[in-house]
Amino acid sequence: MIVNHTCRFIFLKTKKTAGTSIEVALSRYCGPRDIVTRVGPRDERLRSELGYQGAVNHLRPREQWSPSDWFRHLVRRKEVVLYYNHMPASEARALLGDEVWNSYFKFCVERNPWDRAISAYYWENRRAKRLPDFDEFLKWLANADLVSNFDTYSIDGRIAVDHVMLYERLGSELEELVPRLGLPGPLELPRSKGQHRKDRRPYQEVFTDWGRDFIARACAREIEAFGYRFER
Repeated sequence: MIVNHTCRFIFLKTKKTAGTSIEVALSRYCGPRDIVTRVGPRDERLRSELGYQGAVNHLRPREQWSPSDWFRHLVRRKEVVLYYNHMPASEARALLGDEVWNSYFKFCVERNPWDRAISAYYWENRRAKRLPDFDEFLKWLANADLVSNFDTYSIDGRIAVDHVMLYERLGSELEELVPRLGLPGPLELPRSKGQHRKDRRPYQEVFTDWGRDFIARACAREIEAFGYRFER
């Protein structure tokens, strides 16, 4: 996620919606006062090479550490993270406070859930020598609570952001976003992660009837909210 105090916006990162690329692009206009959560090592290196703001103000201050935080740091050598990747709106609002949350422009991206599931399939299995059965993968997604994005941008079942950009029209969405955020320049998205998807068939040709219905049930809230359909 990103919180930009100069342009007064909050970007919540959903799964498999070009979120990392958008984060990298937005970090161009961030500075040391803002909140920028850490992305993967490859994308952090890319931000550094581009001269963009890297992860900053995402860790819990030491004066706020609990005994378990000190244990995590001293014994496990782990960072004590306060703001993190794919942080849901409910947690972000609680940490930022109502004044910031209510006055900043909040946005995210959503994607056709059937297409998104295929993207997740190739990403999660990017190092596998042999791809697993797709239906079995969908069951694993459900057990890992990775099927739906809806809880990332909703609170108590209601959409809590000011705008949900649609992945299917991301180019025009980003063009409209620049003046809305008051950015001094365009958002140029670097390519990130998409190269792992080898099968470019339409998603309708990949799903079994069971898989189609599984996603329809698991993602019913975003399907209803944005009118997504599994069209033959």
